[in-house]
Amino acid sequence: MARKSPTISQEELYLQPDEPVREELDDARLLDLDAEEESPFLRGQKRLSVRRGTLPRKTAARLTWAVLAAGIVFLSGIGVASLYHYGERSWRFRVESSDDIEIDGTQNVTRAQVMEVMGGDIGRNIFFVPLDQRKKQLEQVPWVESASVMRFAPNRLRIEIHERTPVAFARVGSKILLTDSAGTLMELPGKKKYSFPVIIGMNPGEPASTRSARMKIYNDVISQLDSGGAHYSQDLSEVDLTDPDDVKVLANNRDGEVLVHLGSANYLERYKIYVGHVQEWRQQFSKLESVDLRYDRQIIVNPDLEGTAKQVPLSPWAAKKAMAAGVKPAALISHMALAPQASAAILAAAPAKIPVRAAKSKAPKTRRKHAVKKTRTRAVRSTMRKIALATGAKTTVAPVQTTAATSGKKPSPAIPKDQGHQ
Repeated sequence: MARKSPTISQEELYLQPDEPVREELDDARLLDLDAEEESPFLRGQKRLSVRRGTLPRKTAARLTWAVLAAGIVFLSGIGVASLYHYGERSWRFRVESSDDIEIDGTQNVTRAQVMEVMGGDIGRNIFFVPLDQRKKQLEQVPWVESASVMRFAPNRLRIEIHERTPVAFARVGSKILLTDSAGTLMELPGKKKYSFPVIIGMNPGEPASTRSARMKIYNDVISQLDSGGAHYSQDLSEVDLTDPDDVKVLANNRDGEVLVHLGSANYLERYKIYVGHVQEWRQQFSKLESVDLRYDRQIIVNPDLEGTAKQVPLSPWAAKKAMAAGVKPAALISHMALAPQASAAILAAAPAKIPVRAAKSKAPKTRRKHAVKKTRTRAVRSTMRKIALATGAKTTVAPVQTTAATSGKKPSPAIPKDQGHQ
């Protein structure tokens, strides 16, 4: 009897393992890829080498950006060169005339003075105008304290001027000029008047540092005389700074000018003594010309009678221009006093009593009287005649009276106690 063989279905023949078993087997393969020994049941896994470029990815990216940047710079350079060539050659950027130069801030500086510096730039491209050099040249003009030069497209130049501030007149040689607080000398303006005193003692050839030192003394004198609201500086025609240790001021008075010696300090206190006693001194002396207040316990009246040194006379044109600028007439005809010849000993008197002395002279009274009178009369007549010629006015000169030192009148021995220092 034939034996029946068992029938095996196709599904049983190719029976697939359960899914979890397959997953475990796959995980085992992955874990054993790097093992030294290969699994005896699985095919060995080998690493495949990946073909890469010669440069790293980061380096390649950097080179790419560098090439792009170089290209941009190159194109920008070409554009700038083209613009520069256009700006250099184009007529649009050329200063055609003086109308293309704008000037601001000038009152005393004339346009002609500015164009003397900037005139060479007419017809030039504005991009080739040396701005710094023109600025320095403009600041060499006496009236210019600072300047700025700017260019505006397409063809305009703008100049801004900051002028100096005058504080006094200055008699230098045969001319009268203006000066600022630093001692810079400036020409008189054409149509402007000032009410400054005239500084005496400046020389044409002295350095700027010497004038600056003199101006420090002048500023100190004016600030003291105007402190407290007194404004005594308005009464001054001249301030003589020839001797720094003896500042002299020419004070205006309705009865005549008086030269007041103020020394080198305490200007306000000493000038107040003059203001408080000037009328009394005029009653005591027939002619009051000068007062020396440098000594704390002694006052000397008319100490400048030994002689006067004439200043360089002003030309008629200079005198006329000075009067038009506001110089007081007394400053045009005054003389520079020499050093006092009389001895001035400091007396040990009480502060309430200040002895008043008249300066003595070694020359005989009669001879000195006529000499002083003749010399001063000639000088005054000559100066007034020049001023009259310059201004076109008729001027007469009255005879000059002798001073207290030449008259026979004796001075008062002392100031009363109730009229001491003020």
